[in-house]
Amino acid sequence: MVGFAGSGKTTVFNTLTGLAVPIGFSGEVRLGAVKVPDERVDALSRIFTPKKTTYAEIVFCDIPGEHGAEKTGLSRKALQQIRDQEVLCLVLREFANPALTGDADPATDLEAFHAECVLADLDVVERRLDRAKRDKPDPFELAAFETMKATLEAERPLRSLPPQALSRDKLKGYVFLTDRPLLVAVNRAEQEAAKPLPDALTLRLSELHAAGMVLSASVEAEIAAMDAADQAAFLQDLGLAESARSRFIRTAYGLLDLISFLTVGPDEVRAWPIRRGANAKQAAGRIHSDLERGFIRAEVIPYPLFMELGSEQAVKDAGRLTVAGKEYIVADGDILHVRFNV
Repeated sequence: MVGFAGSGKTTVFNTLTGLAVPIGFSGEVRLGAVKVPDERVDALSRIFTPKKTTYAEIVFCDIPGEHGAEKTGLSRKALQQIRDQEVLCLVLREFANPALTGDADPATDLEAFHAECVLADLDVVERRLDRAKRDKPDPFELAAFETMKATLEAERPLRSLPPQALSRDKLKGYVFLTDRPLLVAVNRAEQEAAKPLPDALTLRLSELHAAGMVLSASVEAEIAAMDAADQAAFLQDLGLAESARSRFIRTAYGLLDLISFLTVGPDEVRAWPIRRGANAKQAAGRIHSDLERGFIRAEVIPYPLFMELGSEQAVKDAGRLTVAGKEYIVADGDILHVRFNV
């Protein structure tokens, strides 16, 4: 998570993670693991009443700002720290902050962030092309850098390039800020929390190939402090269907290109995160290396089918259990039982 001074970024981070990072800290990156809400896990736990229920988790990182900074941009250290993240979450201020001069202007802040990332990436690309004049680079790598240079000089993010236009497998070892998935969270005052993003900002996010959402850090902090029974009524009064925390976490999970497969039983109901497109053998390895090494087959029940018929035995009796080999591509919500022999 990154944002200019006064954006409320650290308040959002604290609300998501339950931590208490001091506002305006300028130390090292702070980490917080967050459970990914999953109604399927909730439903299966009610059915199996297991000893343990485990949700998928993602780790949020709060990138520290500079003390006293006011729209002075991101430091070189901050730019380097965000290079290490798989997804960038930019928090933009759209609320009055008496500690800052000038009105909130999320559109301008977005452009400033985008420009800094473009310049940082362009610096990497140009230095590599300069080296290419002295050595003999891979021609495919060189072509990729030429493509990136043209894209960045046009002020477009590298994430806008489809796989067929940019051979990313030739770029291992390089990290580009504008090639990272980007989630933009507009942080508003409480009374504005239910309003959608302005059309102009939505259009600009589309041009940047970025996801967007609105939230109110102050509202989310209140919700986090409430009993679960009171949260729904509070959200309803604000005109919100669910907390921004749930939407934020799910969106970030999706931008990581993760899905969840499920394992069930009396000991544990668990969601396992895995990259979209992974096969059954890789999913088995996510559970334990022995399952991948000795993989025989996977018994697969899609979650909707399980809920329709009510039990694993009912699925088997109906002849609808899928027996899959190692190349089966796991779908989001698949309930897996791995057969193996080591």
